[in-house]
Amino acid sequence: MAVIGVDLGTTNSLCCVWKDGGCVLIPNSLGEYLTPSVVSVDEKREILTGKAARERLVTRPQDTAASFKQFMGTDKTYMLNRLRFHPEDLSAIILRRLKEDAELFLGEPVTEAVISVPAYFNNNQRTMTKIAGEMAGLTVERIINEPSAAALAYRHKTGANGTYLVVDFGGGTLDISVVEIFENIVDIIAVAGDNHLGGDNIDQALAEAFYKRHPGLKDKLSETEKASVLKMAEQSKINLSFAEQTMMVYVHEGKTYEMVLTNQLLADICAPILAKIKAVLLHALKDSGRHISAIDEIILVGGSGKMPVIKEYLTYITGKTPRNDIDPDKAIVLGVGIVTGIKARDKHVQDLIMTDICPFTLGTNIYDPASNDADIFSPIIERNTSLPVSQAHTYTTVRDFQTQVVINVYQGESMSVKNNLLLGTITMPVPSMPAGKAAVVVRFTYDINGILEVDVTCLQSGEHQSKLIVTNHNLSDSELRERREIMSRLKTPPREQDQNRFLLERGARLYEESTGALRELVAYEMSLLSSVLERNAHVSEIEMARNRFMQFLNSVDRPDEEIYLQGGTP
Repeated sequence: MAVIGVDLGTTNSLCCVWKDGGCVLIPNSLGEYLTPSVVSVDEKREILTGKAARERLVTRPQDTAASFKQFMGTDKTYMLNRLRFHPEDLSAIILRRLKEDAELFLGEPVTEAVISVPAYFNNNQRTMTKIAGEMAGLTVERIINEPSAAALAYRHKTGANGTYLVVDFGGGTLDISVVEIFENIVDIIAVAGDNHLGGDNIDQALAEAFYKRHPGLKDKLSETEKASVLKMAEQSKINLSFAEQTMMVYVHEGKTYEMVLTNQLLADICAPILAKIKAVLLHALKDSGRHISAIDEIILVGGSGKMPVIKEYLTYITGKTPRNDIDPDKAIVLGVGIVTGIKARDKHVQDLIMTDICPFTLGTNIYDPASNDADIFSPIIERNTSLPVSQAHTYTTVRDFQTQVVINVYQGESMSVKNNLLLGTITMPVPSMPAGKAAVVVRFTYDINGILEVDVTCLQSGEHQSKLIVTNHNLSDSELRERREIMSRLKTPPREQDQNRFLLERGARLYEESTGALRELVAYEMSLLSSVLERNAHVSEIEMARNRFMQFLNSVDRPDEEIYLQGGTP
């Protein structure tokens, strides 16, 4: 049975397999490699994913969810057409679709996956990613950091040695890593990141700038209309990757609202976002102990990394022009694919060694008699420590004749554990002795897969306790079975209908965005396709009707760039 590699992205997801000595990307039902990480529930309570669901971000935003990856490991829920989902449920739906695509492509069952996550994901987020995989019917033994995967892909393609700054700027997360590559070793030195900073923030900033240019417009719009403005902002951002300027255009109640957008204006609008990127970059360099002059190249990956504004800003603050040797959208999944090859001990990559690091400090809480505070953080494994690692500290009792020591395991950087993430607890009995006489040794062992083992030994009694700490959000076997059963009962349209659903949802979105004669024409063309589909016509007739409708959509549903700046007819 094959092992697939998955880039479970905020905006788009991809999967691949290591085959015949190379990484092979797996197409979805539309023949494309990028599957939008969007889930929607339609009026029949059927689950739509990918491009069909993405169209409903405009037409049915209340029943559609996107960017849920940012909320993995939290208690956030989504109510879509009266069905309640957690972020891991929605991620499992995307993973299940990728699994189905892979099984059809490979002609064999797929039961295991290696999945990438942002380097700055904490234990809860990593574990819920694994649980999402299990809910989708996949065993996930290995989680890999996204910048690590990108560095591995770069090394595999170029064979170059050196010290690199990997900037992974995606739809919802930013990760920056300092990586040293020498011969067959890819060594991660330091990571820094922001799990709530990405292309989505740029879209929101553009939409707000548009509203500011047209006071009062925002208050007039429904949620669906605001979704259209946000989509227009995203498209305008994309346009600037290919042109010096673009026109943001929105029509409401017969009135046209416009704003000329240039890369310089985009940079001004995104100044707070760019400042956050700089802060993360400096954090990574500081933790690595390296000056920017020690960096040989900057490797830029992630969908948002294709923006000229981002490239130019990084060049401005570092004096180095970022490289895009690998398609930014595919760099991470190609690296994950290499990991599956290493895992399978394929002869082409079996000698590659990739180290990783602990992205957050791990420790426990201690009592500080000077401040009478029992919530002081005591680090045991510092952030950016190379994995695997095992380190121990000795702690003594603080009260006379206490009979137990409670070891709380925390992850974070704050001096006060109240601001860090509680991962688990071990209670160890100790002999009743004066304060400071009884002692315990606490050993943390953290492996390459992000599994933390905590060992506590009482020096006086010799008693020992050991516990695997995964996360306080872990599900029991019965809970996992129940969630998988619920997942299996969700109705999804047959895979062969994906193209039809996408076209109809795209038509519905265009209808809502249009007015007058164009709206009538869209409705007419949609009715022609719908009638052919509803009467189960012959395959050739369906194909003809579908091609006709696709050509129609492509002729009228064009980016504003083509219409307003390249000689088209509005």
